[in-house]
Amino acid sequence: MSGEVIAAILVGLSVLSLFIAIRQIMPSKDPVEDRLREYGLTEYIRLGSRSQQENASADRFGGLARLADRLGIGDKLKTMLLRADLQLKVGELTAIFVLLAGGGFVVGALRGGAVVGLMVAGVLCVLPILYMKQRETKRRSAFTDQLPDVLTLLVGSLRAGYGMSQAIELLAREVPEPASKEFKRVIHSMSLGLPLQRALEAMAERVESDDFDLVSTAISIQFEMGGNLSSVLENISTTIRERVRILREVQVLTAQQRMTGNVLAGMPIFLAVALSFISPGYFEPFFEPGWPRLLPGAALVMIGIGFMIIRKIVDIKV
Repeated sequence: MSGEVIAAILVGLSVLSLFIAIRQIMPSKDPVEDRLREYGLTEYIRLGSRSQQENASADRFGGLARLADRLGIGDKLKTMLLRADLQLKVGELTAIFVLLAGGGFVVGALRGGAVVGLMVAGVLCVLPILYMKQRETKRRSAFTDQLPDVLTLLVGSLRAGYGMSQAIELLAREVPEPASKEFKRVIHSMSLGLPLQRALEAMAERVESDDFDLVSTAISIQFEMGGNLSSVLENISTTIRERVRILREVQVLTAQQRMTGNVLAGMPIFLAVALSFISPGYFEPFFEPGWPRLLPGAALVMIGIGFMIIRKIVDIKV
């Protein structure tokens, strides 16, 4: 076994030991605080009211979650998990990052040295983020498609004599996912003491939908100023329905261009991976000392720039 391989394994074990040590020395965090943050009840959190033993979390990866909080990315990971609707905790997601980074570094170091190991680790760490972004986009699109029907049911409930809270409970029971889950969170927030306006604002932050921002603003204004809320929501529903129809037409017209961008960006990477398996030594000249090492990085940068330009061209705002 070569010295580089031994050094790579030792570095990987050292990083793992460092994370384990940090997990042991960091203070625990109250799981109730995470639950309140999920429902937007941050103003009801009282920090420092319990001892370290009382705040101990049962999460096996609580140390990694506290590490993410210390690094300033805990809240961002929490928000990404909520928007992607993944049944994971921050500590579990951080553990996935650590495992992918460690495994990618070891495999890359065995194949091409420490520099290649760092590159592989970085690429593997990006994959979970891309997956969560894809789920978030898909979920937001599904919510936007549901919103006109949701508003139609809400308007009908209000005109039938339901109060706003009762109408939202009806939506949570009758509409399918993902809207039903978000309205259930609104109900839970209200049951914990959060006003309806604040609960809807927290929901708008989770779904990140401009259309629902309009609905939340209309409801908040109606609570403060009064007015015929059912008529306002009906007009908003008609506007959103037309916007969704136009957006679908734009997506159909730009489908070929989007597919072209995906193929042009993915084909070089696919061919490089395939050739590496078919002929393992084919790309070794690109990783020899000297300027040839710059060529793979330059190729990836140009592929990324071309892909972003194509996506920017076909990203038509409606």
